[in-house]
Formats: sequence, structure tokens, C-alpha cells
Amino acid sequence: MAVILGLERLKGLLTMREAIDLLEGTLLHEATGRTFVSPKHVAGFEGGSLRMLFAADYEAGFFATKAYHNIQGVGVRYVVSLYRLSDGELLALLDGQIITDLRTGAASGVVARRTKVEGPVSIGVIGSGHQARSQLESLASVYPVRAAFVFSPTAAHREVFADEMSARLGIPVTAAGSVKEAVRGCAVVAAASGARGGEPILRGEWLGGCRLLCAVGNTRPQFAEVDARCFADAELIVVDSQHAFDEAGDLREAVKGGAVSQTKRATLAQVAAGKVKVPRQGLVAFKSVGTALQDLALAARFYERLQAVEGIPTAVDLAALRAVR
Repeated sequence: MAVILGLERLKGLLTMREAIDLLEGTLLHEATGRTFVSPKHVAGFEGGSLRMLFAADYEAGFFATKAYHNIQGVGVRYVVSLYRLSDGELLALLDGQIITDLRTGAASGVVARRTKVEGPVSIGVIGSGHQARSQLESLASVYPVRAAFVFSPTAAHREVFADEMSARLGIPVTAAGSVKEAVRGCAVVAAASGARGGEPILRGEWLGGCRLLCAVGNTRPQFAEVDARCFADAELIVVDSQHAFDEAGDLREAVKGGAVSQTKRATLAQVAAGKVKVPRQGLVAFKSVGTALQDLALAARFYERLQAVEGIPTAVDLAALRAVR
């Protein structure tokens, strides 16, 4: 019998550092060929759309699906289904919002741990939603941060973000009046906007001195968040899935324009396993589209932790109870 784990039950169970550690372990499984990750299945319908993902981790003993739908004028909802690989039993249905936020931030954290930056850094953030918050939290868990700057098209949103994240992380976060102002002179930049258009909002010409760019806001082929120069100027381009080259419009455009040569491409699993070394200097561009393997890693840990803390009943427990009755 599957358990349902809602948003409130998952809050505060995992820290960002724990999430980064979890992804690193799962990525080692991927690097040795012990996982399966599917491309996204996208379905559009009147008034909304739905996307589905699947992954299996043979070493961990789980497989998982993730489905998330967007209803126009309402927003996005996520659900992760966790299964035991040995017998296919559905173990849990988990609200996917916290899982999505944590795993997206943690993926950037995996890259950041391997991208050395001298001294305290300044971080530029584009966006003020859940993903932008998790990006800054993750990067601040890896680097000593001198200051952070945030731009969002809505002034009130960026001001709230600056106040909340300053208090949460204990670093000065300042609202900026434009994308260019937010990223100018920053060694680390996170693009996590909700921009939905074909014209990029972040341009490579503004990234002078940037060491790490994490572009996580756009995962759809018809949109672009960062321009081709962001990838052309990079010494290394890291993707969390090879499917990113088909799924992300900004990366597709960069490939089409010849900005992404085969010699400077790497997967997150290759970087995590040390099969590809991050260059000691120059820009590293990380493009994340998200995978169900990342969702699986966190969902399994949430499930196991709640089993230990709250005694969530398993199928064996329930069978024993029925036998007694």
C-alpha cells in the first residue's frame, strides 16, 4: 500500500548540502551505466500542458516517475511516484515541489563544488521564484559569498527576494534594476527566470569575469533564456542530461550556430565522477533541464527518512497486520 507524502511532511527533512551529496552519489551510478533516464514526454491540451519523466537507479533499487502539469492562470503542480525495483511495488506518492526545488539547486551545487573560484564571490541571480531561491541557497552552500544581486521584472518580487534571502543566508542580497546590473562583475551567475519567449534575457557580453553560469530557467524548445554567446565563450559546457540538447531552446540555438563543439561538452555524471575535469580558468556553463533520476534520489531519501522517523508502514508490515487479524 503506497503512502502519500504531502508538501508539509517533506519540509525541512533535507538540507541543501544533503541534497547535493545525494545527487553526487546517484551521478556516480549514472557514470557507471547503472541507471536509465528517459526523455520528457510532453502533452499539450486545451488550457494547459503536462510533462512526464521516468528514471531507474539499479544500484539504489528504485525507479520513479514524475508528472507535472501547468494550467493556464493557475500554475504548476508536481507529483513523484516512487517504486521498488525488485517487485515494482508503488511505495509512495510525493508532492514534487520541494523535490524539484532541491534537486535543481543541488545539481548546480554539484558543478559548483568542482568549479574553483578564488576568494569570496559575488552571485548574480535572475528570477525571484522557488528555483531562484534554491539556486542561491545551493551556491552559497558551496562558495563563501561576499554579496548577491537579484533581478526580477516585478520590483516588489525582487525586493522581497532580497530581504528574505539576506535573512535566511546571512549575506547581503541587493535588488537590481536590470539583468545586466544584476550579473555585472559577478563570478557566479544563476539564470532561473520565468521568462517565456524566443529572445534571450541574459547575454554573454554581460558576463565578463564570470566563472560559473548555471542556466536552469528554461527547459522548453520554443524558449530561450540565455544567448548563444554564453555557450560560445565557455571553456566547458555541462548538461545534466544529453536530452538537454533537444529539450532546451537556448541550447538548441547555440548548437545550431556552432557555439557548442563536441570537444567542450560534458554530462553532469561525467564531471561528478571525475571523467571530465573542469578547467581551472575560464567560463563553465551548466545547462540544467532536470531529470527523474534527480527526483528519484531525493524521493527515496525522503521516503526512507520518514520511515525511520514516523514509522511509515511498508507492504510487509501491512501483510503481517492482515495475517494477525
